[in-house]
Amino acid sequence: IAVRTFGWMFGFSVVAALLAWVLSTAFQPGTGMVYSEELDPSLEESAGEALGWQDTVLNFVSTNIFAAMSTATMVPIIVFSLLFGIALRVHVTRTGDTGVLTFIDQIQQIVLTMIRLVMYIAPIGVFCLLADMAGDVGFSVVTTALKYLGTTLAGVLILFVLFVVVVTVRTRLNPWKLPAKLAEQTAIAVTTTSSAVTFPTVLKNTVEKVGVSQKVANFTLSIGLTMGSYGAVLNYMIVVMFLAQAGNVELSFGQIALGMALAILLNMGTITVPGGFPVVAMFLATSLGLPFEAVGLLIAVDWFAGIFRTFLNVNGDTFVAMLVADADDEIDRDVYNGDKVVVAEELDMADYDAAMARADRAD
Repeated sequence: IAVRTFGWMFGFSVVAALLAWVLSTAFQPGTGMVYSEELDPSLEESAGEALGWQDTVLNFVSTNIFAAMSTATMVPIIVFSLLFGIALRVHVTRTGDTGVLTFIDQIQQIVLTMIRLVMYIAPIGVFCLLADMAGDVGFSVVTTALKYLGTTLAGVLILFVLFVVVVTVRTRLNPWKLPAKLAEQTAIAVTTTSSAVTFPTVLKNTVEKVGVSQKVANFTLSIGLTMGSYGAVLNYMIVVMFLAQAGNVELSFGQIALGMALAILLNMGTITVPGGFPVVAMFLATSLGLPFEAVGLLIAVDWFAGIFRTFLNVNGDTFVAMLVADADDEIDRDVYNGDKVVVAEELDMADYDAAMARADRAD
């Protein structure tokens, strides 16, 4: 179950990143952002600098992790964090000593509190950024925002259709019954823009309406809450292309591949507070050396993009659960067809609260 879950999630995440690149290249959402003041030429030059695949791979690792942290070089930081987490897990399993884990958890809570405090005044900063940009760009800022949202929506719809096709081919279930089964969780997802808030409903519907076994649903959907955000991967890659196009920066193949890798990695470590998109957008800009003048526009319309992302995130997790369950004969076709009624196990609120502490986020 674990291997299939991770395999499907990683596969669809890669497809999401590739699709975002194709759509961004076709629709050019960032084109048209003409600034009255010229961008920093050194930044544009460094961003457009071509990297070979060897350099791209080597840039995944830093010889000095503290230097990488001080300069916000996100790729080696993410790689180091993954390796550190694995090593910490091995250490705790072997020794039973949770001192380091407790210390890190406390630091995390303190940092999240700091971020929440900053987010209280973030709307003022966003307004100032957008006002300055509107003065530079003019009315074209509106059409640019619509192109960005349109590209994101197109990608979400294409991926959703792809999910339905793959599920239909693999499980041979009637796809026309899916809308009614997904309606409730979709309504909650688009109104709250939070996968975490929607999670109990998704778990209940996946078992009671779709027919996935409780065992598969519990594991797959819990993992999907933090790793199965396909809408986020799609949107992050569109952001990379948008910022490059807005700054008139020509990305090399290596930088595009790096952007895709970043989008997928950030999907597994997205900031765990509502409104975390500004942090992610700045991380992407600084990591790839892209001009970040247009980030204010993206932040201003992120609530709408969040609706699209969350719609795909929550329903994508249900689709992956169906694929995993079908491979292990853990999906009840009578339940799916409405010929049988099952009741999902009551969600353990203690386990739910613990999961939310790790994964709660507005998509």
